[in-house]
Amino acid sequence: MHTYDDNTMRRLKRMEGQIRGVMRMMEERKDCKDVITQLSAVRSAADKAMAYIVATNLEQCIMEEQERGGDTSRLVQEAVDLLVKSR
Repeated sequence: MHTYDDNTMRRLKRMEGQIRGVMRMMEERKDCKDVITQLSAVRSAADKAMAYIVATNLEQCIMEEQERGGDTSRLVQEAVDLLVKSR
């Protein structure tokens, strides 16, 4: 089971508001530099949300794997691969 806590949901709701703001800016024909700046902030927030989700779930998965006596290095490599692929 994967963990998505209130912190994760707050991050996504904040991003949702940022996206609405960008759409409003586009409807109002704001300068493209301003739109791109806001989209960059959304991308940064998405990257941070993904890293947070991977980190919190990795911690949980490692603890579960250790309880089973398994190899946790594979889990760490999968998490790194997931973050690299998302870029």
